[in-house]
Amino acid sequence: MPVKIRLQRHGKKGKPFYWIVAADSRSKRDGKFLEKLGIYNPNTNPATVELKVDNSVTWLQNGAQPTDTARAILSYKGALLKHHLLGGVRKGALTEEQAEEKFNAWLAEKEKSVADKISGLDKVKAEARAKALEAEKEVNEKRALAAVEAEAPEAEEATEEVEAAAEETAVAEEAPATEEAAPEAEVEAKEEAPAAEEAAVEETPKAEAEAKEEAPAVEEAAADAKEAEATTEEE
Repeated sequence: MPVKIRLQRHGKKGKPFYWIVAADSRSKRDGKFLEKLGIYNPNTNPATVELKVDNSVTWLQNGAQPTDTARAILSYKGALLKHHLLGGVRKGALTEEQAEEKFNAWLAEKEKSVADKISGLDKVKAEARAKALEAEKEVNEKRALAAVEAEAPEAEEATEEVEAAAEETAVAEEAPATEEAAPEAEVEAKEEAPAAEEAAVEETPKAEAEAKEEAPAVEEAAADAKEAEATTEEE
């Protein structure tokens, strides 16, 4: 019976992964299979591939035909190379030791290439993460600056309100003192008013008495003056 090495789909919708199987070409894609040779998960970066190389080579030697995707996976893991080297051994072009040595050398180089790729991907991820953090930091700084600018007018208004309240408090504190001083001035004025009236009463009789005492002297002086005028006229 014809055998194919192909992929059998598993997983959920949108995130499939596959089994690499050797199956009868007449069976359904996801039906019965003869042997599970490995897995292929394209959801990771790089894709995860596990393969039983020796079992795959055995099926290839027995005439199994891989599909295009399965062939690419077999080539990636070195199964096709090992199948080719074993063909050279059968023809006598190579010894088994030489074939094994060449395969191991290729495998080491392949592993180094994969490691370099993974390292490069990690570096790219780290750079992307650093850029994302820097962008987030800039956004946070802009937000903080905008918040400070928005709070500045409010702070000025609050300061003005505090100053106005302080002025009102100072005026309110000074008003009672002025009111207290005003009654005291009125009391002092009332206390001084009787004394001024008494002094005016005392001085008025004295002035009248002095005026009466001076009146005869004035009258005598006036009479003398008239006599002097009369005498002058007679002469």
